[in-house]
Amino acid sequence: MIPSSCSHAPIGAGIGLRLPHLAEIVATPSVVFSTKSSKPSWLEIHPENFLANPHATELLLEARRDFPVSVHTVGVSIGSAGGIDRGHLRRLRSLIDRVDPFLVSGHLAWSTHESEFLNDLLPLPFDEEALHLVAAHIDEVQDALGRPYLIENPSSYVGFAGSTMTEVEFLSELVARTGCRLLCDVSNIYLSAHNMGYDARQYLDQLPAGAIGEFHLGGFTPEEDEAQEIVLVDTHAAAIAQPAWDLYAYAVERIGLRPTLIEWDNDIPELATLVAQAARADEIVSNVFAQRHQLLEVGLAAVG
Repeated sequence: MIPSSCSHAPIGAGIGLRLPHLAEIVATPSVVFSTKSSKPSWLEIHPENFLANPHATELLLEARRDFPVSVHTVGVSIGSAGGIDRGHLRRLRSLIDRVDPFLVSGHLAWSTHESEFLNDLLPLPFDEEALHLVAAHIDEVQDALGRPYLIENPSSYVGFAGSTMTEVEFLSELVARTGCRLLCDVSNIYLSAHNMGYDARQYLDQLPAGAIGEFHLGGFTPEEDEAQEIVLVDTHAAAIAQPAWDLYAYAVERIGLRPTLIEWDNDIPELATLVAQAARADEIVSNVFAQRHQLLEVGLAAVG
């Protein structure tokens, strides 16, 4: 039986802990984060950066004393037709047991072919065959890790002509069949809606809100395709764009408070820049709930 929850989930926004900032965070956290408002609520790691790096793992365990940690896998390849690498799962389980993260998540994608690992997150058709395959793999991963696994909605650029359901229907059915939870990447929704021509807010409205355990926010890069149209590329190499912030405010209003991560994986800036982005996410949440409180007071006054 997989437990419904593990370590207590933090309230507030966190940042992706990448190796360039690891020593800085561990060395003198009281100096690096001189005020409570400048300290992120939690940290997220990619476990694949630590599995073969004992020194980094020891530093991570030191950081774990001061911060809750979430684990976001990038090498599980949940959609691979060749199956899950069980050796990789065993190594993940060993690290996860030491870190005791409050969440473990991964991507709705595939990235392996036979014995080769492809440095990309490749898309899946949304049909019954893929659904059956991914659901079986999620069951295997959850059993191996001994805890729920959160599935992140992808960044999309093309669709499959053979798909028989929408992305939201596919994700919702995965939740129903496996008991997994969802990682709602708000920036991916905005990006995919732009690229694929659908309504981002309607997508959010259709997600099973009760299954969402975490939000992600990341930067994207506009690029011109062969038809001279603008495509948004999920590069995680820039600050979060205003339309994604606006959609995040809507997501919080629609779904509620969830741990929120600032992702920045390429052209990584100074730590202070990440912390400032996390503070902005916290500010948006505060504004959403302040407005909700004001509306409630107005409603009560009208009734009275």
